[in-house]
Parts: sequence; C-alpha cells; structure tokens
Amino acid sequence: MRKKISAAVIGFGVVGASVLATGGASSHGYTDSPVSRQVLCAKGTVKNCGEIQWEPQSVEGPKGFPARGPADGKICAGGNSRFAQLDDPRGGNWPATKVSAGSSYTFTWRFTASHATTDFRYYITKDGWNPSKPLTRADLNLTPFLTVPYNGQRPPYTLSHPGTLPSGKTGKHLIVAVWTVADTANAFYACSDVEF
Repeated sequence: MRKKISAAVIGFGVVGASVLATGGASSHGYTDSPVSRQVLCAKGTVKNCGEIQWEPQSVEGPKGFPARGPADGKICAGGNSRFAQLDDPRGGNWPATKVSAGSSYTFTWRFTASHATTDFRYYITKDGWNPSKPLTRADLNLTPFLTVPYNGQRPPYTLSHPGTLPSGKTGKHLIVAVWTVADTANAFYACSDVEF
C-alpha cells in the first residue's frame, strides 16, 4: 500500500512540475492600474470573455510596437486569436477607470513570470477616436506618453512606477501598455479603458 501511495505522490509531483513548467512558459503579466480589460474579465466584472478569464497574464505578441507587433484591430489581444474578446469594443461599454488629465498616476503591473525587460511604454488614443470600433494604430498617438526603461532587469512580481497622464484629454480613452521583453521576440499588451 505504501509503495502505491509513494508512486501516486511521485506521479502527481511529476504532473504538477510539468504543469508549472508549461504554465510558467506561457504565464507572464498584466496591468492592474489602470485596470486592464483582461483583469476585468478575470475578476468576472465583464462576462463572456472566453479563455482570457483564466489567463489574464498571457496577452503576448510580437514586439516592436507600433512599427511591428499585433495587426490593427487585434492590438488589445496582442494578436492572439485565443483572446479576441479583448479586441471587441463591446459598443464602447468596457468599464473605465476614472482619471484626471495632466495628473500624476501610478501604473502597476502584476507578473506571474519574470523576464529580462527592455522597457514599459504607454500609448493613448487620439481625441475623437471611436470607442465602438476595434483599435487601430490610426486611433493612437504613436509616441508613448510614458516610457520606463528597465535596462534588461527582471521586474519583481508587482511593479509600480509613477507617470503623468496626458493633459487636455476629456471623455473616454484607451491606454495601451506594452511590456517589451529583452530576451525574446515578444512583448505583452494590456488595454485599459479610462475616463477623463
């Protein structure tokens, strides 16, 4: 009986290690402040989100945004078709974080796996963009309003950095946060709806 129990424990250990190893390879990070669409789905605030509700940290796509990276209309999902619900504008009705134009703001990321990091960049929609259509580069100011260099370091599991929100903004906008990984060909994308 002890041999069977020991074998079962070892078997579960191997399976558990395999799951953790594969999960670690596909698990990474997301923005928590301002709250991202993937967090709204993971917390159940927004329903009918598909697989992203279980994997808010996995919105990974090609780096090099905006010159390269996910195609227009697929930016919020990082070009990953498994998470296409993040690109659905839902009639412009995603819940939005209340913010003030020109004010200081603390941006926060949560990580489930740490990577050597090039930088974090934040882009915002232009005035007059249409929140009821999928996001394209033409909707964004393609110069980031905040860039945080990270010089190849690995971030801790929670990272906050201060910044200043663009001035002169009113109404609803979308912030696209991009975490550029230094030692892979990918970056992580997070879209946060905000209301000025």
